[in-house]
Amino acid sequence: MSVVQSIRMAAVAAIKSLYDQQVAATDISVNITKPEFEGEYTIVTFPFTKFSRQKPEEAGQNIGEYLVANNPELFSAFNVVKGFLNLTINAQYWSNFLKKEFTNRNFGVQPANGKKIMVEYSSPNTNKPLHLGHLRNNFLGFSIAEILKANGYEVIKANLVNDRGIHICKSMLAWQEFAHGDTPASTGIKGDHLVGDYYVKFESVVKEQAEPIIDRVLEHDFRDFNAAETEKLEKLVTALHKPEVKENEEKVAKIMGDIKEAARNKTEIMLQAKIMLQQWEAGNPEVRELWNTMNGWVYEGFDVTYKKLGIDFDKMYYESQTYLLGKDLVEDGLRKGVLFKKEDNSVWIDLTADGLDEKLLLRGDGTSVYMTQDLGTARLKYDDYHMDQSIYVVADEQNYHFKVLQLILEKLGEPAAPGIFHLSYGMVELPHGRMKSREGTVVDADDMIDEMVKTAAVKTQEAGKKLADFSENELDELYETIGLGAMKFFLLRVDPKKRMIFNPEESIDLHGFTGPYIQYAHARIKSIIRAVGEVANLQDYTYQGTLLPLEKELLFINEQFPTILADAHKEMSPSVIANYAFLLAQTFNAFYAEKVDNVSVYPIRDEADADKKKLRLQIIQLTANTIAKSMQLLGIRVPERM
Repeated sequence: MSVVQSIRMAAVAAIKSLYDQQVAATDISVNITKPEFEGEYTIVTFPFTKFSRQKPEEAGQNIGEYLVANNPELFSAFNVVKGFLNLTINAQYWSNFLKKEFTNRNFGVQPANGKKIMVEYSSPNTNKPLHLGHLRNNFLGFSIAEILKANGYEVIKANLVNDRGIHICKSMLAWQEFAHGDTPASTGIKGDHLVGDYYVKFESVVKEQAEPIIDRVLEHDFRDFNAAETEKLEKLVTALHKPEVKENEEKVAKIMGDIKEAARNKTEIMLQAKIMLQQWEAGNPEVRELWNTMNGWVYEGFDVTYKKLGIDFDKMYYESQTYLLGKDLVEDGLRKGVLFKKEDNSVWIDLTADGLDEKLLLRGDGTSVYMTQDLGTARLKYDDYHMDQSIYVVADEQNYHFKVLQLILEKLGEPAAPGIFHLSYGMVELPHGRMKSREGTVVDADDMIDEMVKTAAVKTQEAGKKLADFSENELDELYETIGLGAMKFFLLRVDPKKRMIFNPEESIDLHGFTGPYIQYAHARIKSIIRAVGEVANLQDYTYQGTLLPLEKELLFINEQFPTILADAHKEMSPSVIANYAFLLAQTFNAFYAEKVDNVSVYPIRDEADADKKKLRLQIIQLTANTIAKSMQLLGIRVPERM
């Protein structure tokens, strides 16, 4: 039981004894005491006025006296400031906690609770390699899965691969037209990169072929379009010449975007790609064979990248195997009267009563849309695992989609509906702006990994760290640990809901709010322990003396770890763990560095008092374990030495 839980239970007993009132422990508000007041934890007493018939200060005084008198092993003193009861925890409580937990590498991890959660993340397209945007998704999904495990859940890590559709056909067609039989083996290019190169090539050809069509449209020449398309384009071109539009850059950009998209869809190569998609859906053997070959190249490339990143999955789903599943649900919905057909045979659901709009679920020609597929996949995943919750880690651009998905599943009576949870996150940009896949301006994950590892090597060497006794393999592993740790921490330290700018140079600073700063604190602790001796022989030792301020502070922060774990789950945010790990490392560094008259306040190696040396060894061992566990939950390794 954590100290906060113990405080709540003690307060419940006090209220029952003093006021004959039964309150739930969760209704007792316990906060960390503000730095300007004495104590570690504070109970808010304002809610007690109703049943105590006392002022908040009086209730606080009475409860404080009761707590100290009846729980001397937990409380040593109290003070009341208005409606806040500040409690000082008995030093012996901290010593007992330290003895019990300092060698426990799983301190804070909760026992199995019997509940099951699926976390779906990554979800790459097989027409290009993983890029920087995928990195935040992968790191976030992996970390949330680890946090849920630590909170007692059985977790299934899932990946739905987008391996079909027009975007895949674009890469396939461009390879057919321009590759001259090139393969990853013949070129030495990683498979996902090779396929991605032909996606970019396709888009460059589309752009080239679209330019004369755009020029014709702007000259009121609509030869490339049918009557209905021509009518829409005429209105757009006419609007461009209106004064109120010409003076509005946003409106001009929007109209030109619509014209360009219409032109793109009429290019020869785009029409060929659409034909290829139809052939794929019809099962054309040559198209399917090419699709299998190129997807195979991509999967091999993905596997290499996932391994570098330390990312794994328990279950793989493929869009090519799931995109038709939703049709059964659509038929069910029609029979139940939840869905309806329009004159063109398309199937819809009316969500206007829920403040949304009508949503297409099946086109008039019987083909599926993304929502249809997601409905079917939601049913498939639930049938496979019967999980209590299904978390989708997807960027905030899809907020509306997942709101509609859950609502439709509810109306269809699907058991998966209550557990749908969209873990929405903001997009990642670089200091120079947003990346675009079509234009080939994205930063590939592999390139970013290599750049981070190189930067880690340079920064470590510049910092003058003692590296002479590292072998070449050990240095390579160290630089990879630091580089990847820096990238993961920087992308996870920000609340997922916020958009962010990733600055590689800033992320790897050894002295800032970074992964390497925390990694170095861990390595420093391990260095001290190696120099002083192992701590295993201290398992039966309990410190009996007075704790100095930073000794108590380190114990205080370490003890909060189970609560931090619970908060990270509640908020669905690894940033809670990242901020905590940084605070713990920062406090240790202050503990290690504090001096008076150039003499260390908290020496360990040179401490003459045997009891103090044992105490501090226990404290730093506990701190190292908590740092290591916190970073592991973020998918980050911590080195034994740096």
